[in-house]
Amino acid sequence: KLKSVIMSTYQAASGAGQPGMDELQEGTRTVLSGERDVAENKIFAHPLPFNVIPHIDKFQENGYTKEEMKVTWECRKICGLADDFPVSCTAVRIPTYRAHSETIIVQTEEPVDVDALRKAFEEAPGIKLVDDTANEKYPMPLTATGQYDVEVGRLRKSLVFGDHGLEFFVVGDQLLRGAALNAVLVAEEMAKNGSLPTKTGA
Repeated sequence: KLKSVIMSTYQAASGAGQPGMDELQEGTRTVLSGERDVAENKIFAHPLPFNVIPHIDKFQENGYTKEEMKVTWECRKICGLADDFPVSCTAVRIPTYRAHSETIIVQTEEPVDVDALRKAFEEAPGIKLVDDTANEKYPMPLTATGQYDVEVGRLRKSLVFGDHGLEFFVVGDQLLRGAALNAVLVAEEMAKNGSLPTKTGA
């Protein structure tokens, strides 16, 4: 049973749509070509090339951004957690085209079993376990881009929470898994359970 969740998200330029990707590409070109020392920015709050920006969406009264609160609310909803369940998120824009990444730290009420969690990830649909640090294999935007499965790796017991904590790293192509594929999967499930009406002949 979960006791708290702490996340940091590293979100690609594509989270701001095609204009965000274009601004990253053009800004990178102008800096590398020597046209500018620092790229121009219109889409993002600051130049994104060769930079990271800890600011996505508007800042709220509590000091978090709207994006950080959205992640918090969605985490509670997806996991069936109470509205006051402790969840915290820091959302950062990074200079990659596609695939969002997350560091996730969970605190549990009962002692955790890393090997059991690894096995669960291996068997879970929609997840690709990439967790072979001896051979430098772990989730990255470079490998997750264009993949329907979400990469999960860097599984380890938390040094902060000890036996009652887990830490792992997740990367998924949000243009596929976060939108298009999820819509298809939901529609397929609705068709299976009969909640999606089917057309009948006249």
